[in-house]
Amino acid sequence: MNKILYMVVPCYNEEEVLHETAKRLTEKYKSLIQRNLISEKSRVVFVDDGSKDNTWNIICSLHESDPIFSGIKLARNSGHQNAVLAGLMTVRELCDMAITMDADLQDDINAVDEMVQKYHEGYQVVYGVRSARKTDTFFKKFTAESFYKFMKIMGADVVYNHADFRLMSSRVLAELANCREVNLFLRGLVRTLGFKSCNVMYERAERFAGESKYPLKKMLAFALNAITSFSTRPLRLITGAGLFMFVISIFAVIWTICVKLTGNAELGWSSTVCSIWFIGGLQILALGIIGEYIGRIYEEVKQRPRFIIEEFINESDDMEKLSQSSKGL
Repeated sequence: MNKILYMVVPCYNEEEVLHETAKRLTEKYKSLIQRNLISEKSRVVFVDDGSKDNTWNIICSLHESDPIFSGIKLARNSGHQNAVLAGLMTVRELCDMAITMDADLQDDINAVDEMVQKYHEGYQVVYGVRSARKTDTFFKKFTAESFYKFMKIMGADVVYNHADFRLMSSRVLAELANCREVNLFLRGLVRTLGFKSCNVMYERAERFAGESKYPLKKMLAFALNAITSFSTRPLRLITGAGLFMFVISIFAVIWTICVKLTGNAELGWSSTVCSIWFIGGLQILALGIIGEYIGRIYEEVKQRPRFIIEEFINESDDMEKLSQSSKGL
């Protein structure tokens, strides 16, 4: 079985942690190569997602000091999901398997061993799943777990407590290349591809250095994108609410007629006002949800590129293949 592993590591303003990340990945690669689990042609690809600090210069220096490291520089900040996809689509013809992980060292590098073992056992997708959230604050833990539960309620097929730490075979990457969504939610998208999969449990560590690149505002936007990208259940809930209100309105009409016939029409003022406010609010909410879906449709039909690669550094014998694999994306 072929054993070329490429690790895709998205980076955004990660100058404080990159050297340590590179050090630990070098040690891990040496161990895997010595045990004949991966090929000597395996590489680590750092994807600079439009960083404003010294991240790209560090990536270039790492490449110069050790050819195991490669780099992709995006022309602008395209977002975490697009940065991950850019790396995967660039290396999909160079590797037999690819692992995506964040640069902050919160994902357990030691879990890579079991992921590779599962690949050799025939699994095409291996999900890295948190066994616990001991390092998270109460708010972070509550919101994250609520997100996965809510996604389940909304009908989206996601792996509970799985982020973007996963292994995919080149076969899976080839199918992923056929997906042209602009609003990316890879955790759900990979699940829709199918293929034989399994989970590898690991304990997530604290961030080694720097600060989180996912503040509350981005987390909420990410959750909204995930829901609208993989579930139409909110639209169905609107339909159900509309039907319910229609039934209620029939009884309201009957009640209004009865009040009118008894000569006490003025008594219905409070209920009328409440109904107007309630129905008006429901209509605005419904329009807002529908608008979110229409906005997604608007973005999808434009078919703008999800990412643009400004520069990449890799070994010369891979340059032509690397260039070809990144075209048209």
